[in-house]
Parts: sequence; structure tokens; C-alpha cells
Amino acid sequence: MTFNEALAERINELLSEKGITQYRLSINSGVAAQSIDHIRQQRNQTNAVNIIFQIAQGLGMTLKEFFDSPLFDLENITD
Repeated sequence: MTFNEALAERINELLSEKGITQYRLSINSGVAAQSIDHIRQQRNQTNAVNIIFQIAQGLGMTLKEFFDSPLFDLENITD
């Protein structure tokens, strides 16, 4: 499974699990519905998460390890 396939599948899982639509996710997140659709349809070959994934790999760590920092706690992110 490619990274983009995993990303699309995870978003689909979460939409189903939360019982929300792509449109509702767009409203809730402020991310354009078209952008979410492009990720779900794997139309983007590269996105910011892919780049972070590659950086994490270059550092010899997983995405989970990369984001496991208080810097990424909701109260510490302003936008």
C-alpha cells in the first residue's frame, strides 16, 4: 500500500467512524472539499504530509514519533 493509499483509506475510515460527510469535514476543518476529495481520490502525488513522511524517514523515525511532541498539542497550535 502506498502512503497516499493509506492516507485516503484512513480519511475514509474516519469519515465512516465519525458518521460525517466529506462536506462536513470540510466545514469543520476549514479545508476545501476539493482538497479533501483530491486526497481521497489519490489525485495528489505529493502533499505536505508526504514531505513530512519523507523527512521523518530521513530522520529514521515514524510519523507517530515525529508528531509525538508537545509542540503539536492543540493548545500550542495557533492556526
